[in-house]
Amino acid sequence: MIASLTGLTTAFVATKINYGAVLPMLVVFGAAMIGVLVEAFAPRTLRYAAQVGVALVGLIAALVAVALGAGHQGSTLAGAVVVDGPALFLQGTILVLSVLSVLTMAERFDGTGADAFTAQGASAPGSAQEAAAVRAGATTTEVFPLMMFAVGGMLLFPAAGDLLTMFVALEVLSLPLYILSGLARRRRLLSQEASLKYFLLGAFSSAFFLFGSALLFGYSGSMDLGVIAQAIGTQSGMDGLLVPGVLLVLVGLLFKIGAVPFHSWTPDVYQGAPTPVTGFMAACTKVAAFGAILRFVYVGVANSRWDWQPGLWAVAILTMVVGAVLAVTQTDVKRLLAYSSIAHAGFVLTGLLAFDKVGVSSVMFYLVAYGFSTIAAFAIVSMVRDGGSEATHLSQWAGLGKNHPVVAGVFAFLLLAFAGIPLTSGFTAKFAVFSAAVAHGATVLAVVGVLSSAIAAFVYVRIIVLMYFSEPAGGSVRAVSPSILTTLAVAIGVLVTLGLGVAPAPLLDLAARSALFVR
Repeated sequence: MIASLTGLTTAFVATKINYGAVLPMLVVFGAAMIGVLVEAFAPRTLRYAAQVGVALVGLIAALVAVALGAGHQGSTLAGAVVVDGPALFLQGTILVLSVLSVLTMAERFDGTGADAFTAQGASAPGSAQEAAAVRAGATTTEVFPLMMFAVGGMLLFPAAGDLLTMFVALEVLSLPLYILSGLARRRRLLSQEASLKYFLLGAFSSAFFLFGSALLFGYSGSMDLGVIAQAIGTQSGMDGLLVPGVLLVLVGLLFKIGAVPFHSWTPDVYQGAPTPVTGFMAACTKVAAFGAILRFVYVGVANSRWDWQPGLWAVAILTMVVGAVLAVTQTDVKRLLAYSSIAHAGFVLTGLLAFDKVGVSSVMFYLVAYGFSTIAAFAIVSMVRDGGSEATHLSQWAGLGKNHPVVAGVFAFLLLAFAGIPLTSGFTAKFAVFSAAVAHGATVLAVVGVLSSAIAAFVYVRIIVLMYFSEPAGGSVRAVSPSILTTLAVAIGVLVTLGLGVAPAPLLDLAARSALFVR
């Protein structure tokens, strides 16, 4: 017993930690802990500004650490964390998108704020009534530390070098999201129902991931992705565990991106969660989950892909078709964007299945393009209101182009980007993943993707027609005046969407240079 403890102590001491490689995660988790202390001890009047400031400073500092981390590539913590080109690229993407998400979550009025009081002839600014309205904002201050914990897990997810670390990252990013989904201040029952569904289905998916990890451990004798890759092809007597283990781990990972048939949580959670939280989940979670899938598939089990690749092909085709077709039937804007997100997950899987460096770079570019557009789109959804609450039913958007041409124009542009219209980031991203698929024998996936894009384009154009060429059936839909923070987030999202459509070469080159995994 004493000898065993001595050996463990020696191994622990011998493990060298490259703090430069893990610094972004340490900064984010540190900011999250500071946020918890602020929530516990700061006066209510100072809490909002302090939480927003801590979150923004923490994310920007972590982004600087990622930029500096290019010189610290390699594995650390005994191979548990691997910092390489894809990890750094995706971590930087997550942090930038998280900054935009904080800006949208910092919006303080949700239909009961300044615009509503002006319309009702309320008392002057600074009154108790207006102060109460400010506290009843779109989100509460506890969302910021919860979000930071989720971001920390997201940073670890694509950098996990073994399945155990990947599972820990999966849980760290998921648990705060379960809570965030139930924090909507309006329609609380719907929000809490969404949170419960997300938690229960997420627990099932985590069980699949753990079971698959156990099978792969039985096959290779290790959780390390590099060891699993080396074990493939050897006569170990455990070959029957390999394919079931891979498929079960993929079930746990595909759940997080909302791939069919593991998508049932997506429309309910997107609809029930607070809209800024929905934008955060739709953008950042997808980046982190695809990063983990890329590392697992390309580093761990690529040598056995001929055994399980047909199953992933079927998932990609179903995801594109089901997402596009069911989006046509939706009457709620957030559920429509949820099925759109499912279809986009299928498009990204098309690039992933190229199994080449070009496929990795196209996937990373797509995740950046989709993330910026999505956060901006959900920010617009949170601004459009009817009778003091969010106007999520499609019929409520009729005539928005006449009453609020700028808001309608921005949303129309983002919808066209989702459809893949030229001169938008969506066109460049889809061209990148489809061309990678065609170049590496996945022409069928590209054809299905193009047809699914055409179906989804009908959905987006229908909303544009509704906003500009339909008269409102009743009520008075309006777009509230956003704060400078939300305006900045939308402006950045639109400019990046346009910039990546007009001049995508710099980001494509960066993605190509960052597409090499450390094995």
